[in-house]
Amino acid sequence: MAFAQTAWELETMLASETVSAASAARFVLASADKLPQGLSPAEAELEAYGAAASRGWINRAAGENMTLKDTAFLVMNAFEIKGGLFYSLFRNPRYAYRELIYRKIIQGRSDPAMAVSGERFLRILGRVLDYVGGEGGFN
Repeated sequence: MAFAQTAWELETMLASETVSAASAARFVLASADKLPQGLSPAEAELEAYGAAASRGWINRAAGENMTLKDTAFLVMNAFEIKGGLFYSLFRNPRYAYRELIYRKIIQGRSDPAMAVSGERFLRILGRVLDYVGGEGGFN
């Protein structure tokens, strides 16, 4: 991980009812080793959100709440996950969401437009890290 989150930051994320686009970008890009090291938490959030937004991985304002489909799209892009036929053709949040459902990364009751809680966000990120780190990963 390029930027190690502190226990306090993880506890704060776990307790959050919703996850902002900037926070999601920071955690995902740090986990995917796409952030420079040595940044403060605030700098890391700005850098991550700017990088994700400029690449089209996030289409929400920094303070807006993330949905499951937005989270899936960010994760698929940051970890360079190859998807199925429809994701490969259309590369949009809808098919990213469907791909992560298929791969059992997003589990339980869900709707693509559902807001993501901090706890669910960290569970999704953990499953992605486990899956990417396993043999073959997503690629």
